[in-house]
Amino acid sequence: MHIGLPKEIKAEEYRVGLTPVAVKAFVKHGHTVMVQSEAGVGSGFVDDDYRSAGALIVETNEEVFARADMIVKVKEPMPEEVPLLRDGQILYTYLHLAANKNLTQALLDRNIIGIAYETVERDDGSLPLLTPMSEIAGRLSVQEGAKYLEKPFGGRGILLGGVPGIRRGKIVILGGGVVGTNACKMAIGIGADVTVLDIASQRLVYLDDIFGTHITTLYSNESNIEESVAEADVVIGAVLIPGATAPRLVRRDHLKRMRRGAVIVDVAVDQGGCFETSRATTHTDPVFIEEDVVHYCVANMPGAVALSSTMALTSVTYPLGLKIADLGLEKALQNSLPLRKGVNLYQGACTYAGVAESLDIPYTPLQDVVPNLL
Repeated sequence: MHIGLPKEIKAEEYRVGLTPVAVKAFVKHGHTVMVQSEAGVGSGFVDDDYRSAGALIVETNEEVFARADMIVKVKEPMPEEVPLLRDGQILYTYLHLAANKNLTQALLDRNIIGIAYETVERDDGSLPLLTPMSEIAGRLSVQEGAKYLEKPFGGRGILLGGVPGIRRGKIVILGGGVVGTNACKMAIGIGADVTVLDIASQRLVYLDDIFGTHITTLYSNESNIEESVAEADVVIGAVLIPGATAPRLVRRDHLKRMRRGAVIVDVAVDQGGCFETSRATTHTDPVFIEEDVVHYCVANMPGAVALSSTMALTSVTYPLGLKIADLGLEKALQNSLPLRKGVNLYQGACTYAGVAESLDIPYTPLQDVVPNLL
C-alpha cells in the first residue's frame, strides 16, 4: 500500500501523523511511505530522519494526496485539503465530525473512507487511539488554567496551590473519564482544592478509591454544577460522548454567578464544547473573556507539546494503520471490531450513528456498505 504523510496545515498544529520509527515499520512490511518535506519539523523530526527510515520525501501535499492509498494525519483536513482527497481513498486521522456539518458533507461528497481515531472503541468502551491525547489534554488543562488565572492574563490572581496562611485555589472538573482523571492528578499535585463531577456513580467510586480525601466527588446534576462552578477558580470541561457533540453543561447564566477572573478550560471544544460560551481558539490567541470569565478553548491542546504528543499518539495509531496496510481495508475491518467502530464515512455514506444523529443526516450501518463483514 502507498501511505501518505502530509504536513499538518491547521493553525499551530505541530504534531505529525507518523514518527520515523512508525515509517520504518511500514517500509519493513513492504509498503511505500511518502512524506511531505518538513512534515515532522514541528515535532522535532527532520527529513533525513524519515529518509533513514526508508520514506520517500516529496515537496508538496498535492503529490502526497495524489499518490497515496491511505492518508495518515493528526487533525481533520482543512478546506484546502478536501479537494485533494479522491474516491475510495482512506483518511486515517482525528475527524471530530459531530461538530462540523460542512466538513462532513464535503468528505461525503469526496466518497472517501474516513476512519476517526476518536471513535475506535474496544469492547470495554475504552478509546485506545484517543486515550493518549486525552491524558495529555487533561494534564495540560490544569497547567493552562493555572497560567491564565494569573492577573496579567485577566485572571483572579490566584495561586492554585496556595501557601501557608491562605486558601488554596478551587478546581472543578466536569467529567471523571480519562481527561478528568489526569486533570485530577495534576491538580492534586500542585495542591489545589479539587472537586470532580460525573454522572456515573461507579466512576465516582473509582476516583474516590484512587484519590481518597484529596478530592471531593459529586454527582453531576444541574444543582451541583451550578453551585460548584460558582465557587471555582478554574473549571475544566472534560466530558466526552464518543463521536457525538459534547453536552452543554454550563450555561451563560451560570457564568454570571462565577467569580470575576475565574478561568474555564474547555477540553471538549473540538466536539462543540461543554460551555455555552465556548468557541475554538488557537495557541497564538488562546483566551477570550465572556461574563468576566477567562475562556481557554484551544481546539488542539496537545499540539503545544508536540514531541510528547506525537510520540504518544503514533505509538497507538500506527499498529492499526499497519493492519489496514497489511491486510487491506476490507479484511482488516473483518478482523477488528474496534476498527469497524472507527469508520465514520464510507464512500458517500455516514456509518457512525453518533455523527449522523448530531448532524441530522442519514445513517447507514457499515455492514450495509462493506461486503462480508461478520
